[in-house]
Amino acid sequence: MNTYLQFITMLIIFVVVLAATYFFTKWMADFQKDKTASGNIEVIETARISATKYIQIVRIGQKYMAIAVGKDEVTNLGEISREDLIFKEENPEENLKFKDILEKFKGEIKK
Repeated sequence: MNTYLQFITMLIIFVVVLAATYFFTKWMADFQKDKTASGNIEVIETARISATKYIQIVRIGQKYMAIAVGKDEVTNLGEISREDLIFKEENPEENLKFKDILEKFKGEIKK
């Protein structure tokens, strides 16, 4: 009987810790999203050109800039007009919740 009681206690503690971790992670993600989304700087697109080098298009205020980002440096490549940019429409598949992705994955495994 004592073993079952210890097992149930450990199971309850595990579930409580798991739930606390889930809610803390969700809160932290929302907090970070609010911090980055409220500014005047936004990364529009990123393309990798080597293992440690990227080209990014960023919006700073109302201007769009192309920058090269390396391991230890950032280089301004120039300003881009908004008319030259192609904005893709938001793909609803990119906004799937983890539960939806897990269900899709389970469905493919059963096949």
